[in-house]
Amino acid sequence: MSLSGSRPRWLTFDCYGTLIQWDEGLQAAVRELLAAKQADHVSPERLIQVYDHHEHALEQTPPHRSFREVAGQGLQMALRELGLPVGDGDMASLAKRISAMPPFPEVVTTLARLKAAGWRLCIVSNTDDDIIAGNVVQLGGHIDRVITAQQAGAYKPNRRLFDHAHEALGVTKDEVLHICASPHLDHAAARDIGFRCVWIDRGTGRRLLPDYAPDATLPTLAGVPELLAAAGW
Repeated sequence: MSLSGSRPRWLTFDCYGTLIQWDEGLQAAVRELLAAKQADHVSPERLIQVYDHHEHALEQTPPHRSFREVAGQGLQMALRELGLPVGDGDMASLAKRISAMPPFPEVVTTLARLKAAGWRLCIVSNTDDDIIAGNVVQLGGHIDRVITAQQAGAYKPNRRLFDHAHEALGVTKDEVLHICASPHLDHAAARDIGFRCVWIDRGTGRRLLPDYAPDATLPTLAGVPELLAAAGW
């Protein structure tokens, strides 16, 4: 697959799973949580599965709440469903771990290459400003804008987050290229809005939506500069 059309004015990125090591960081946080609760009978994978279910449902349930609140409620619901005790500091610990999750090894170098080539870079993420701040600090100062669900009052895959982002950047859907790792969240919005999209398929087992194909697919962020150059951009 290859890119076509006019050169975008902005590159937008999903954060967690695309730039930041979400799966790896969440597994580490959950292992630590289960060890503190001496819950050897519950696997980290099972807790994450139940947590993800509740978190995503809460994100799409009115009224809009902060990610910290959504994640906290989702974690509490997951712990109770699995018969585990709920601690007062559980969510604070999780938020701290999310904020400290590092980038993938190739990310900072690739962002530097994109900036050197004249690209403007923006993150569009399902999170709160204060949580993502710790992650952005680790990205080498290459990010020009950060747009969050907190700012938009909506979570992906709701198109309102991307509509807000495009308005904030002063662009149309044809003037951005979105780069992401999540078919369920980002591809659904790309399908509904019609903006161009590159999928970073890191081999996590996530599958494409049955009714959408990204404009291009790469295994890591490292190939993005060459992909853009090949498009004549």
